[in-house]
Amino acid sequence: MSDHEKKLNKDDLSQVKSLIGDASGKDFNLDDILAEFGAKPSHPTAIPAEPTPQGPDLPWPEAPKRPRPAGKVVAFPGAPRPQPGQEEPPEEEDDESSPTLASDEEPADSAVPEEEAPVSSEEDEDEDGEDTQAPPSAQVIPFPEEESALSAFLKKMGTKADQYADSMFEEDEATDHEEVRRLERLIPGTDQEDVEEEPAPPKWHRPKKVEPPPPDTAPQKLAQRYAKGRTGLRVRSLLILLLTLLALAQVLIPALGFTWLAPLDDPAIQEWIAVGLLGAGMLLGLDVILIGLIRAFQGKLGMDTLSALACIFTMADAITLALGQFEQFRLPYVLVCLAGLYFQLHGTYHKRLGLRISCRTAAASSHPYRVTVDEGKWSGRDTFAKWQGTAESFGSQIQSDDGAQRIFRTVCPVLLIGDVVLALLSSLGTGNPQRLLWSLSALFTVSAAFGASIAYGRSFHKIARRLAQSGAALAGWPGILRAKKGDRVLITDTDLFPQGHVELNGYKVMRDFPAERVLAYTATLILDSGSGLGRLFHDQLRSMGGLLRKAERLTCYEGGGLSANIRGDQVLVGSAAFMNLMDISLPQGLNVKNAVFCAIDGQLAGIFALNYTLHDTVFPAMEELMGEKVGPVLATRDFNLIPAMLQQRFKLAADKMDFPPVERRRELSDPEQPHSEVLTALLCREGLLPFAESVAASKRMYRAARFGSAVCCVGSALGMALATYLTSIGAYTSLSVLNLMIYMLTWLAPVWLLSGWAHRY
Repeated sequence: MSDHEKKLNKDDLSQVKSLIGDASGKDFNLDDILAEFGAKPSHPTAIPAEPTPQGPDLPWPEAPKRPRPAGKVVAFPGAPRPQPGQEEPPEEEDDESSPTLASDEEPADSAVPEEEAPVSSEEDEDEDGEDTQAPPSAQVIPFPEEESALSAFLKKMGTKADQYADSMFEEDEATDHEEVRRLERLIPGTDQEDVEEEPAPPKWHRPKKVEPPPPDTAPQKLAQRYAKGRTGLRVRSLLILLLTLLALAQVLIPALGFTWLAPLDDPAIQEWIAVGLLGAGMLLGLDVILIGLIRAFQGKLGMDTLSALACIFTMADAITLALGQFEQFRLPYVLVCLAGLYFQLHGTYHKRLGLRISCRTAAASSHPYRVTVDEGKWSGRDTFAKWQGTAESFGSQIQSDDGAQRIFRTVCPVLLIGDVVLALLSSLGTGNPQRLLWSLSALFTVSAAFGASIAYGRSFHKIARRLAQSGAALAGWPGILRAKKGDRVLITDTDLFPQGHVELNGYKVMRDFPAERVLAYTATLILDSGSGLGRLFHDQLRSMGGLLRKAERLTCYEGGGLSANIRGDQVLVGSAAFMNLMDISLPQGLNVKNAVFCAIDGQLAGIFALNYTLHDTVFPAMEELMGEKVGPVLATRDFNLIPAMLQQRFKLAADKMDFPPVERRRELSDPEQPHSEVLTALLCREGLLPFAESVAASKRMYRAARFGSAVCCVGSALGMALATYLTSIGAYTSLSVLNLMIYMLTWLAPVWLLSGWAHRY
């Protein structure tokens, strides 16, 4: 060693000694340093080659340990302590400045419990200052750091996330993007439904009391029943209209400034004429009056009851006036009561005509199509469905009370009590008992709205007459009430293309396959799938003298095709896109827009060209559904009927139609699926038009009946309040017959217009 190197080593040694000196400037030797770290100075000994025993494996990787600061070193927990006087093996020094702390990392779970926590080397010294605890081995192990389970779990999850991200990118790089675009082009897109859980009814909710339904009479018998007496009802209503015109003349002549010739100018004679007119009108409308009174005793009080009571109280008031009980001359409200009787009979006549037409239409077919509204059928929405069945429950529902009568049964009892109480207050309460009959007559007359029977009867007649032209009939108010919730409608193959609107233009058999075998295989799969093309192919097969086969493991594909195993042959039937999807080679230059392809054992066996003709009624039917905000749901089984085909070829608004997945379409078009027990309409003809007409008619009928009934109730309530005030102050001139007639006609106008608008769609 050169002198220069010796000098450098000497300088380094002096520098180290200066760094490890204490604050007082006293220097420490190597023995002092080892004693400070809890190790006895001894001769150096080699570290054993055996690894330090490890703790149990952890479910997550151990975090890297931070370097421990210089300080106390404790013995390995659980190791046997040396006996007093036993020689302790010295530790091997790594360098001149610090001892070596050699040990494998310990897991976090190997932390020392509180009761076995080791003490420092300073605490292990006895009173004489001698160290009584010796290390269990020559190896000094650092105290394991405490690591929380949460941090270790998060580190493990982060590692797994990184590994998953790496594998995900590897899979994305390995994806064939051209194959993905090919599948997107060949497989039509479908709509996914949103299934919402229905909220549970509140605990305090009580189910409504259900009335026993009328007997389920056959529609043919009901049609005969409603046909009886309709001519007499029409004649009687016209006679009452004539009496109403005479009563109107009795009021208008004095109002226009004319005078009656003698002896008609006598007020008593005018009053007796009014009594005669009202008496004749009550005899002509006796059936309506009696029905109103009888329904009141049955707990079904309605506007017909108020009309009957108005006629009775007006007759009493007219007789009192004719007997000369009051000095002041005034005419009773005979004109208003006769007009009310006429509109009552007129609305009843219209309703009976509508019931007769509906029953005749329902009886026209022994196996009609039933239209129901199934709750939550598609995407959690109430959906109109058409399925073949019988006319069961039609006769019971058609005889039920209509929507207007049900509203009046709730409102009219309140009006009846209000009329009696307010009449007593406005007469006896004001000290004028002679006004009691006048108050009762005025209040009951103004409460019996003219449009009570018009709101439903006239609307129902006009709608039934229109539906009969397309072969449909509404099944009374229960079905109409149910239809208000429906906002989707299921459309099947035969709705868009009934029998005769899909024709076979020709077919071609490929290679050496027999024609009968190819056609039989194709017809078998199409019939088993329930497609609308089944009858077409079956008729073609019968014309060739062929027989159907037995297919096994029939499968429907989203790409627009079918597959099955027939006598050991793997058969594929579908569209051109489906054949491309299944890697079936098609002829070059093939330009067939709508066709059915058949492949046997991976080889193209036949091509069947089809011609679809959309009926002219499909477009107005779709417009009616869209106008009522009822969205079509394509529940088709013909693999050619997809939204793209309907939009490109027939210009239908396919973007407004829902197209479920293939399995869901089969469920929605399954003829054995459950349906609602409440019948909305009966259809006696094929096609989409009768279906759409009945859906639109039920919704418009509901709005017309409800709105018309609401107008009648509001007019009656306001008229009752106004009549109470005028009778309480004795305003005979303000509450005259002509003024009251104008008021009643004013509230009739919107109901009349609405009833004439219901069938115009």
